[in-house]
Amino acid sequence: MSTYDDVAEFAALLTRLKGRTDRSYGSLARRLGMNTSTLHRYCSGDTVPLDFAPVERFAALCGASPEERVELHRRWILAVAARQRARTPAGPETSAEPETSVEPGRSVEAETSVEPDRSAEAGTSAEACTPDTGDAPAEHAVPDVSAPAGRPAARRPWYRHRRIAVTTAVAGTLLATLGTLGSLSALSTDRSPSEAPSTRSPSPAKVSPAPITWTANSQAWSLGCGHDYVIAKAPDQVPPPPTAQDAAPWAASQHAVHGGDTNVEISVQGRTSTAVVLEALRVRVVGRSDPAEGTAYSMDQGCGGSITPRYFSVDLDKDRPIARSAPGSDAGTPIPAVRFPYRVSAQDPEVLLVTARTVTCDCRWYLELDWSSQGRTGTVRIDDAGRPFRTSGIKGLPRYWYSTREWVLRTD
Repeated sequence: MSTYDDVAEFAALLTRLKGRTDRSYGSLARRLGMNTSTLHRYCSGDTVPLDFAPVERFAALCGASPEERVELHRRWILAVAARQRARTPAGPETSAEPETSVEPGRSVEAETSVEPDRSAEAGTSAEACTPDTGDAPAEHAVPDVSAPAGRPAARRPWYRHRRIAVTTAVAGTLLATLGTLGSLSALSTDRSPSEAPSTRSPSPAKVSPAPITWTANSQAWSLGCGHDYVIAKAPDQVPPPPTAQDAAPWAASQHAVHGGDTNVEISVQGRTSTAVVLEALRVRVVGRSDPAEGTAYSMDQGCGGSITPRYFSVDLDKDRPIARSAPGSDAGTPIPAVRFPYRVSAQDPEVLLVTARTVTCDCRWYLELDWSSQGRTGTVRIDDAGRPFRTSGIKGLPRYWYSTREWVLRTD
């Protein structure tokens, strides 16, 4: 199916759902906490949301049935894959570091290899996001991975991003498409990253390959519309800001560096139906220097809304940065923070959002995700297509935003 058809079918289903209500785009947008123009672009096929959460809320507001929500999720995945496929030819790098390139044809699935402890690297710091040992509500508890096969799974809330397929056909379609996203998107990690040794107490030997796969999108914007880049160019040499979905090629073409913060969306999924427990998420800083020189350019395009996703907050200015789990909110309704340990499988993926911030440095960093399954343990390195993520402070830099077809100096 063509790129246009996949996007058009997703937009058509959104439009049909909207048609069931007597509300205008403006009225629906206010209920959803987004701009009217943004909702209209989704329904017209001009753009596809990178996050499914607003789509799911839209479906609920329009009274979609469970079957329709599953179909909407399937079409959303196909539409995102189609948009990525349309701009994949050269697979541009998303960082200004020219010395590293991604080898073609590498798998996104993580592989395990025994290698020296990475903690000896210069400037490296690591700390685990330790499991919460407090009493958690039953609906947030980690399911018993030793439960006999066939036991009904506990009902999970929508905000945990877990999708359970209704039929084998739908499950197969979603998994195949997720694989397509990993291989086609320039934002994904199209390689097999090495796994660092586990830093926990001696346990059963690690094995290869790892039982989980992952992709990382380092070009996620705050609420889908706000972000800063540092670019060493004058305003008249910088093109207009892109849509959030086209951020990767735009940033690569401008040799842009993330300014102030980097938002990384990590999709983690088991290879089989066997449960894999995610034990902890750690941060490793492998380089620090003075903030990058240049000008800060804001991508803000009328951000606003009442949805704050849950995420892991990282302060890169700390000597030992820690990935701290933070709760979110949905129109005033709390969204509990992610609690480790956390279970995933082929039918039970998870999306983790990490927001790393700095004021004082040009930092290079990556993440390590510990896993365990059936007596095996391992650690997956999560990075930016084989290289560290890069975030630079913007304090003191001139800062511009785009207004009336030109970059205008911000005074706030």
